[in-house]
Amino acid sequence: MAKPVQVTVSSPTNIAVIKYWGKRDAKANTPINSSVSITINQRDLRTVTTVTASKEFSKDRLWLNGTEESVADNKRVLAVFREVRARAGDRVDSTTGEVAVKAADWASMRVYVVSANNFPTAAGLASSAAGYAALAHALGELMCYTGSLDELSAVARQGSGSACRSLHGGFVAWDMGAKADGTDSMARQVAPAEHWPELDVLILVVSDAKKTVSSTSGMDTSIKTSKLLAHRAASVVPERMVRMEAAYLARDFAAFAELAMADSNQFHSTCLDTYPPIFYMNDVSRAVIQVVHAFNSACGETRAGYTFDAGPNAVLLTRKEHTAQLLAAVLAFFPPSAEAEAGFVNDAALRAQAAKAGQPAGLPALLAKMAPLKGLVKKVYHTDVGPGAHPLDDAESLATPNGLPHAPPPPPAGATWGIQLAWALGLGYPLACIGGALMGK
Repeated sequence: MAKPVQVTVSSPTNIAVIKYWGKRDAKANTPINSSVSITINQRDLRTVTTVTASKEFSKDRLWLNGTEESVADNKRVLAVFREVRARAGDRVDSTTGEVAVKAADWASMRVYVVSANNFPTAAGLASSAAGYAALAHALGELMCYTGSLDELSAVARQGSGSACRSLHGGFVAWDMGAKADGTDSMARQVAPAEHWPELDVLILVVSDAKKTVSSTSGMDTSIKTSKLLAHRAASVVPERMVRMEAAYLARDFAAFAELAMADSNQFHSTCLDTYPPIFYMNDVSRAVIQVVHAFNSACGETRAGYTFDAGPNAVLLTRKEHTAQLLAAVLAFFPPSAEAEAGFVNDAALRAQAAKAGQPAGLPALLAKMAPLKGLVKKVYHTDVGPGAHPLDDAESLATPNGLPHAPPPPPAGATWGIQLAWALGLGYPLACIGGALMGK
């Protein structure tokens, strides 16, 4: 038996600051408008994917967060496989310099995929973007994809639209393209992560539950029923794309944050203009918006911004010099429950700084009628802008040399009988993959 070939890749999630909503062509997964995003640092939120190829495998297989999923029934996964195989190249052995796998041989080799997120799936944190970017990049590395990274982003787009933006780091634009076949609908890097090191991000997890209306379903309904969406795509977004790119390149935080907030508000307005209306945000989301605007008023300038994707979780934008004060305001109005106190903020040092900094002096008076919403924010991530998808060392592989998922780890020391039972039934490992970051691990 020939030795299987294996590659492991890490990919980030991304947060759009000019939103895409609605497909121009559902089959090609092309958008009705361009969009632009920041890439979230993989130190905090990422998908890791290991792909293993062998002529001995009888079919392609996929394990997501510890559970095997059908490849044959997933058109998006099949599209990514198909497009990478179509532009596969020769794989050269780094030790001998000889061709280990010829380009033509990839068509007869099957692939095992093992993938895991360290953040909640389908909760509005762009898990599908990270997942499909990781899959496309891992297959591209494995099969020596012959196109550019921008062209590979068009492959990732066929899995999940926003996945194309996660291949690049920093500040990334997804140009909608004009060609009917979608080949020019791809992502490009506007600026690397190093361009604006002062930019900081707080993510407030309001809910880690799966969305009741998927993004794909929501987009389809909005396209059919929302006149506001059509106006937004044709008349609003093009001008905002230009302004947003200019603000980011100039590191103009006030312009950047205010435009991000306005675009987030309009995106959710199109969801309300959909029939029947779609409610991705909830009362806690709206309270976060209220606190951010009051925070800026108390500071006398725009020091924070927000953006919400298709879910209730808030992404707060600020500069590092103001992060501690912003976190102090979040903790004052959204304190954790007693059960969530330990590890509520993933950055203990920042939490200590927030306790010293305190919230702006005038903020309590501005929000005097707003009672603290204890326990309604589940977790706070402190992160920033980071690099795009990239290969990992073999030590971080999620699979055995033969491509199967590693055996689940033993249950935690001192685990209750219920957790031990979950591990015995094979539930502990996927729960750990999905919820590890939420548990402060």
